[in-house]
Amino acid sequence: MTLRALLALAALLTALAGAHGQSAETQPTVIESVELDMRSSDTETTALFTQNVVVSGTNLRLTCDRLEVVALRDPKKGGTIGEIEKFKSLVATGNVRIVQGEREATCGRAVVLPGDDKIILTESPVVTDHGVGWAWTGEELLLLRGERQVRGKNVRIIGPPVKDLGFDKGKPIEAAAEAPKQP
Repeated sequence: MTLRALLALAALLTALAGAHGQSAETQPTVIESVELDMRSSDTETTALFTQNVVVSGTNLRLTCDRLEVVALRDPKKGGTIGEIEKFKSLVATGNVRIVQGEREATCGRAVVLPGDDKIILTESPVVTDHGVGWAWTGEELLLLRGERQVRGKNVRIIGPPVKDLGFDKGKPIEAAAEAPKQP
């Protein structure tokens, strides 16, 4: 029963990691935690991993204090966990850190909604793309899978220095910034 839950979660995380177009040699997904509590109803299976949660796999490493995975079940199929494409949510909380290739996200809470193709980062989120030298922070950051979009609230973006735009170094900055007067 537990092995099937772990395999289903591994497949979900591997699919999420692969959705961003980075290629990496396939590696098995390993999920470690001090405790696991998994429960099923007729319609859902919930797996709760707590204490020192570490998920590693193909081009992905996730660490957090608590990870809750909810999968929808088809009661007619019997098994303990629903089909992988029927995952409802994955919620990581407490010291969340997700590393995928040159991208890294840290926050207090990350909600993955596979059906909506989005990830919502809250509680002091920071997303850094080390490959291009940009970082995004805000109250909330919304990552839209497959669309290469980041949306946020009260956002601050930090990037590499802008090169000299060619202003006349002999003129004061205020004079250089003035717009030309209209005739």
